[in-house]
Amino acid sequence: MGRGGQALARVAVVVRAGAAPLWWSGLLGAGVGALVPGLTGRRIGLLTGAALFLVAAAVVALSRRGRYRRLAADAVRAARADILQDRAVTARNWRRARRWWLLLAFPAAVGSSFALPGAGGLLVAGLGAGLWLKALWLGHRETADDRLLWVSADRLAKGGGPVGKHVTAYRSTGIAAGDAAPGGARRR
Repeated sequence: MGRGGQALARVAVVVRAGAAPLWWSGLLGAGVGALVPGLTGRRIGLLTGAALFLVAAAVVALSRRGRYRRLAADAVRAARADILQDRAVTARNWRRARRWWLLLAFPAAVGSSFALPGAGGLLVAGLGAGLWLKALWLGHRETADDRLLWVSADRLAKGGGPVGKHVTAYRSTGIAAGDAAPGGARRR
């Protein structure tokens, strides 16, 4: 890329990329797992799973918000030479880098059902729900600040997600930039 431009990925899209695969694999795992009587019985397994769902969703949704706020507050305007990555490309890259973890989520959820029926699946679904809630929170911040947050795709590829140790700064654009709405959803 010439003149110092870099590829930028939307922060909210990166956060939201794992929500759907975790949600659906968790729900399927819980459904299949509820068919197995397990060691503790279905009622205890599903009640434990419901509690795990709520705890996982809350922990994921609320974790590292201070780091997101600091990086957002220090965000500088994106340069003209920067290239804004499409929503589909960002989501595909995130899922491709974590495909084995996403593929193992379903068998792990079903396998845990032999001890606690449905609990593992609801835990995985809670992780997906937490990511979705965090993306919504980021969308509200972007709307309130009237700017979208972007992270360097190169730094994102080094691991740690959009608030990892390799990420030192965000870039910002106007609210109409890119092909994703605030919060990482598709634009309508």
